[in-house]
Amino acid sequence: MSRRSGAVQKRPIEPDAKYGDPVVSNFINYLMRDGKKSVAERVFYGAMEAIEKKSGENGLEVFRSALANVKPQLEVRSRRVGGVTYQVPVEVRPERMQALAIRWMVTFARARKEHGMAQKLAGELMDAHKNQGGAVKKRDDTRRMADANKAFSHYRW
Repeated sequence: MSRRSGAVQKRPIEPDAKYGDPVVSNFINYLMRDGKKSVAERVFYGAMEAIEKKSGENGLEVFRSALANVKPQLEVRSRRVGGVTYQVPVEVRPERMQALAIRWMVTFARARKEHGMAQKLAGELMDAHKNQGGAVKKRDDTRRMADANKAFSHYRW
């Protein structure tokens, strides 16, 4: 643990080059592997083009609505009380909401069976836009787990 006192300053995220959106830049950073940002950008922008070809809608709007559909409102956290571990439902902070949504989208896009990461990402984004797909199922499972453990909500800290 750091010996310095005080909270760590949160660094601002630079907006991406094409859309000028920091959320897109954050998504590209999550998508990146082995520091290859140009490859991640090519995949993301290729996915946006594929979405526009398939659905005829604006790719950025589909991306934003997909992200909004995947963001979890509640999650469970482990809390140890008297030797017993309880799964306590808590509300998700906005930064964590976005981070979880992006992580789930990238994870489930990578697991798809289509050819090429751009096509996989486009398919996952379009599914999430329609409230379908693996990332939306993960959000629903997280919500269901929180609802099942409502009885322990008085252990919130």
